[in-house]
Amino acid sequence: GYMSGVSTSVAVLCHELPHEIGDFAMLLKAGMSIKQAIFYNVLSSVLAFIGMVTGLLLGTISNVTPWIFTATAGIFLYVALVDMVPELSSGHAHPISKDKQHEGHWLEIMLQVLGMSMGVSIMLLIALYEHDLKGIFSEGHHEH
Repeated sequence: GYMSGVSTSVAVLCHELPHEIGDFAMLLKAGMSIKQAIFYNVLSSVLAFIGMVTGLLLGTISNVTPWIFTATAGIFLYVALVDMVPELSSGHAHPISKDKQHEGHWLEIMLQVLGMSMGVSIMLLIALYEHDLKGIFSEGHHEH
């Protein structure tokens, strides 16, 4: 009801306000003037709103929904990989000695591959057993 909407709005505000302030600070640090930073921050918000409205309108068309999910998943994968892969391949400095920079390099690679494989496996299991999981969680919810 009403209180649920208010609590959700407060939670979103508490999440987004520091995020927007951080974005504003990064724009200023990048060399923009205060007016430019405000303009680009507002522009970003307006474009996000337009995207939300477009998504809501397209979401009402049943033939389009699977394509929206596909595109969204692809975008998330792209952004995650573009951010993650360079970080993974950059290597990390040894905390004690520069002589030991390449020690454990293969262990680091194996741990990274293991972590990514586990993430993919978990997502695959969730996708394969989604209906069973819904049944398990909905049964547990009705008992309360």
